[in-house]
Amino acid sequence: MHHLKIIITKQNGKQSVGQGFSPNELKEAGLNKQQAKQIGIRVDIKRKSTYQENVDCLKAHAKQAKAKAETAPKKPKPTFKSKQKS
Repeated sequence: MHHLKIIITKQNGKQSVGQGFSPNELKEAGLNKQQAKQIGIRVDIKRKSTYQENVDCLKAHAKQAKAKAETAPKKPKPTFKSKQKS
């Protein structure tokens, strides 16, 4: 997966790269914090703003991650041999 860029618009109109997506953006994209961290998405709990570009980016990334998870083979559970006392 590629690195997601978080776009933040400052008060003077300039855009910069943020530290993570806001919880409101995650909610609009249909994700929670735990799912976001599993996918590798950074979350900035201090942010309160919501930008539609970020929500669209999150939706696309989550869709790709779900498709990749469905096609990836699952790891077998490890089997442990019990130690027999002699």
